[in-house]
Amino acid sequence: MRAIDDAYGSLRTVRALPMSPAEVDALAEEFEPRPAEDVLAWAVDRFAGRIVLTCSWQQQSSVLLDMCSRLGADIRVVELDTGLLFPETYATRDALIARYGVTVERVDPLRTVAEQAEDEGPELWAREPDRCCGLRKVEPLERALTGMDAWVTGIRRAQSPTRAGARKVQLDARRGVVKIQPLVDWDDERVKGYLFAHDVPYNPLHDQGYPSIGCVPCTRRVAEGEDARAGRWAGTGKTECGLHL
Repeated sequence: MRAIDDAYGSLRTVRALPMSPAEVDALAEEFEPRPAEDVLAWAVDRFAGRIVLTCSWQQQSSVLLDMCSRLGADIRVVELDTGLLFPETYATRDALIARYGVTVERVDPLRTVAEQAEDEGPELWAREPDRCCGLRKVEPLERALTGMDAWVTGIRRAQSPTRAGARKVQLDARRGVVKIQPLVDWDDERVKGYLFAHDVPYNPLHDQGYPSIGCVPCTRRVAEGEDARAGRWAGTGKTECGLHL
């Protein structure tokens, strides 16, 4: 093992990968035609005690929590609370906790929003959105993944061109984890169909013109015909927060 400084000043440990690239590629091929539940069930069993599901409290989080409940999955659930989320997002989290009785571990940034403003100047997200995401999302994720072998995410190919090549099982070699992405081949209609079929609580902002929901200052409604992620960091050219790059 060795430790190195990452781009955001935290200390990250580099360790042996839990699976080889060849193993992950083979699994990605095997799971491509199989349903999301099979992928999730396999991952929870294969990485028992060393697997984490991160929740942004968008509609994918609702689907995955419901699936975990139906599978009786023993999985660590983490939220990366930037301190800048919508009230509706926090309310969705609370509704899902009440519905499923899940314990959610909150991982906060190292500095509050006020402390960040003192150190970096006000509204860092408007001036340097990449740095703000790095401090408030990426660095907390690095801590959340410490000691983990697998990370379950809700990203989908239909969300944006940058995610079009995502696979159900994928290696994040830099972070030393296997990414499990059970919903990667689901379109919006399939997500909505699942939520309604199982009466799952979901973020009401999705019905108000917000297909992708992040922090309040960096998220706007999307007009008809716009890309689903056009409302994120609008006008900056930024399309990803850095969690999935």
